[in-house]
Amino acid sequence: MSARLFIGNLSYTITENDLQSHFAQAGAVVSAKIMLDRMSGKSRGFGFVEMSSAEEAQKAISLFHKQDFQGRPLTVDSAKPREDRPPGGARAQDQQRPG
Repeated sequence: MSARLFIGNLSYTITENDLQSHFAQAGAVVSAKIMLDRMSGKSRGFGFVEMSSAEEAQKAISLFHKQDFQGRPLTVDSAKPREDRPPGGARAQDQQRPG
């Protein structure tokens, strides 16, 4: 079963290929995703890597947490499940409220 990791403090110039190649040192990477700002399209400085097993995910945490990658010490931790939120974000909710 695959395991998803949160990766923080990423360089703003890193690519998903860079991230995937780096984490492949710990095992098979199922996917690598850098989160982008909706307005600018630029990196938000964090992302997620999905490893093929919990053991490989733990190995990646051990190898890379607080270790330098492209000039920045990474934060690597198990990703928390995503919260269910209504579509549209906070602004859409504010517009729907009677005033």
